[in-house]
Amino acid sequence: MGMKNYKVKGMTCEHCAKAVEQELEFVAGTQGVDVDVERGIVRVTGHGFTDEGVTAAIEEAGYEVVVED
Repeated sequence: MGMKNYKVKGMTCEHCAKAVEQELEFVAGTQGVDVDVERGIVRVTGHGFTDEGVTAAIEEAGYEVVVED
Protein backbone atom coordinates (compact mmCIF):
# COMPACT_ATOMS: atom_id res chain seq x y z
CA MET A 1 0.00 0.00 0.00
CA GLY A 2 1.29 3.45 -0.89
CA MET A 3 1.26 6.46 1.39
CA LYS A 4 1.87 10.15 0.78
CA ASN A 5 1.63 13.31 2.87
CA TYR A 6 0.26 16.56 1.47
CA LYS A 7 0.80 19.98 3.08
CA VAL A 8 -2.52 21.82 3.06
CA LYS A 9 -3.04 25.53 3.69
CA GLY A 10 -6.14 26.95 5.34
CA MET A 11 -7.40 24.09 7.53
CA THR A 12 -8.19 25.38 11.02
CA CYS A 13 -10.71 23.02 12.63
CA GLU A 14 -12.27 19.56 12.65
CA HIS A 15 -14.95 20.75 10.22
CA CYS A 16 -12.13 21.51 7.77
CA ALA A 17 -10.70 18.02 8.29
CA LYS A 18 -14.09 16.41 7.67
CA ALA A 19 -14.60 18.40 4.45
CA VAL A 20 -11.22 17.22 3.12
CA GLU A 21 -11.88 13.61 4.18
CA GLN A 22 -15.26 13.59 2.45
CA GLU A 23 -13.84 14.87 -0.84
CA LEU A 24 -10.96 12.38 -0.76
CA GLU A 25 -13.39 9.46 -0.38
CA PHE A 26 -14.25 9.98 -4.06
CA VAL A 27 -10.65 9.81 -5.34
CA ALA A 28 -9.92 6.50 -7.06
CA GLY A 29 -7.30 4.45 -5.25
CA THR A 30 -7.58 6.08 -1.82
CA GLN A 31 -8.15 3.65 1.02
CA GLY A 32 -7.42 5.83 4.02
CA VAL A 33 -7.15 9.50 4.92
CA ASP A 34 -5.70 11.00 8.10
CA VAL A 35 -5.89 14.77 8.61
CA ASP A 36 -3.67 16.59 11.12
CA VAL A 37 -5.22 20.06 11.33
CA GLU A 38 -2.55 21.48 13.67
CA ARG A 39 0.30 20.57 11.32
CA GLY A 40 -1.69 21.13 8.12
CA ILE A 41 -0.91 17.64 6.86
CA VAL A 42 -3.17 15.22 5.00
CA ARG A 43 -1.88 11.63 4.81
CA VAL A 44 -3.40 9.52 2.05
CA THR A 45 -2.97 5.75 1.81
CA GLY A 46 -4.03 3.38 -0.94
CA HIS A 47 -3.08 2.08 -4.38
CA GLY A 48 -3.20 3.99 -7.63
CA PHE A 49 -4.22 7.45 -6.42
CA THR A 50 -2.55 10.38 -8.18
CA ASP A 51 -1.25 13.71 -6.92
CA GLU A 52 -3.55 15.40 -9.41
CA GLY A 53 -6.61 13.57 -8.09
CA VAL A 54 -5.77 14.26 -4.45
CA THR A 55 -4.97 17.92 -5.13
CA ALA A 56 -8.22 18.42 -7.06
CA ALA A 57 -10.24 16.90 -4.20
CA ILE A 58 -8.54 19.07 -1.58
CA GLU A 59 -9.13 22.16 -3.72
CA GLU A 60 -12.78 21.15 -4.19
CA ALA A 61 -13.07 21.16 -0.38
CA GLY A 62 -11.81 24.76 -0.44
CA TYR A 63 -8.18 24.36 0.59
CA GLU A 64 -4.80 24.75 -1.10
CA VAL A 65 -2.10 22.11 -1.43
CA VAL A 66 1.33 23.61 -0.78
CA VAL A 67 4.10 22.18 -2.96
CA GLU A 68 7.34 21.86 -1.03
CA ASP A 69 10.64 21.52 -2.89
